[in-house]
Amino acid sequence: MSAASAAYGGYALTQPAHLWQALRADRKDRQGLELLATTYGARDLAVSAAGVLGRRPDTVRTAMLLRIAMDLGDCALLSFRTHDPAVRRKVAAVTLGWAGLNALALTVDTLRDGG
Repeated sequence: MSAASAAYGGYALTQPAHLWQALRADRKDRQGLELLATTYGARDLAVSAAGVLGRRPDTVRTAMLLRIAMDLGDCALLSFRTHDPAVRRKVAAVTLGWAGLNALALTVDTLRDGG
């Protein structure tokens, strides 16, 4: 999951327009949402690096917990950036989906490590 999050981080840095396009946002919000997407990219790469390169289970666990918290925060923030119910559902599905997948991966890691 950390590698997949890193891939998204790279995508967000190289294609920041994806966010306002996916949200079907007003053009006036484009610049701010592109900045937000770039911020997501840097954030996701940093947290993913800790998850992938972390040598201690606590480091990986913390990275995954941060990822889950950020996905939940993204859901709350981005859900209010659109007035279109279909787009709002899509945003919730993607962000909560990532949070759920990361929670599942964390659970599997914890069980595998005997915790």
